[in-house]
Parts: sequence; C-alpha cells; structure tokens
Amino acid sequence: MNNTLMTGFLEMFREMKKRGGSALEQLSPDQLSWRPNANSNSVAVIVGHLHGNMRSRWTDFLTRDGEKSWRDRDAEFELEPAAEQVLTLWEDGWATVFAALEPLTDADLEKKILIRERELSVFTAIVRQIDHYGGHIGQIVYLAKWMKGPDWKTLSIARGESKSYVPHSSWLEGQKE
Repeated sequence: MNNTLMTGFLEMFREMKKRGGSALEQLSPDQLSWRPNANSNSVAVIVGHLHGNMRSRWTDFLTRDGEKSWRDRDAEFELEPAAEQVLTLWEDGWATVFAALEPLTDADLEKKILIRERELSVFTAIVRQIDHYGGHIGQIVYLAKWMKGPDWKTLSIARGESKSYVPHSSWLEGQKE
C-alpha cells in the first residue's frame, strides 16, 4: 500500500460513504423523509444537500470555483428528494468526489483552488469537506439509529464487544507502532 496523504484521504472518504450508505440501506421510504421537528432536516434532505455540495465542489474543482452558478444551496433544504431518488443522489455525489480525487497525488495538495472566490489549497479544501461530510453523515447515522431502535444494525463495534474486536480496515494496513 502506498502510504500517502491522498491514500489516507481517499480511505476516509470511502469509509464515510460506507458508513452513511449502510445507515441509508436500513431505512424505509417513510423513514427517509421523517423529520424530528419542523426545523430539522430529514435524511433525504441531508442527502440532497450532500449531493449538491459534492457536485458543486468537485466538478472541475482544479479549474473552476467550487461554488458553481448552477447550484441552489437554499433549495437543497427546501426540496426533499423522493425516497427512490435518495440512493441515486448518494451514489452520484460520491462518484463525483472519487472521480475528482482518485487521480490526485500528494503533489497536487499544494495547488490552489477557489471556493466562493476564496483561495484555498487542495489540502485545505479536502480537509474542509471531510469535516463537512462527516458532520452530515453523523446526522444521518444518528437519525437512522434513533428511528430503527432495537432493529438498528450497528455500523461499528457493538456494545460489549470491544474486547473481541479485530481491526479489518485497509486504513490500518501497513501501520506499525
């Protein structure tokens, strides 16, 4: 395994996609559109927002501002995608992320890009998106776990099973103490 920053970033994005996708797969169509209250977002709305962000940030990101003129961020929180669209939006957004990032090397991390006319390094832009996506995926997982209750299938180490856990993530391959 080539142990580079880009390898690590890509693995983090893959793990986030897997975790969020595993939560989404546990939800019924009604659960995808459920909101805890009128001021909260449903899982479907969060996925729609992530999709809009991913497409805007990563489409031609080395040559064009990451906030595209065609994106309507406010509408992402007003228009709820239909349940049958949620997984398609999820996959399409992530495909955009990986298409943009997989060709990069660590040397590309120093390049400068624009997001909302603000210059950032590619490194900083990636770290910002890891933080952003991680927050929203945490919301999705929390809502899904809350809705599923005792039927929730854990996405990590189950309670009481820490001692029997054996790491299996490729993230750990090649890591030595």
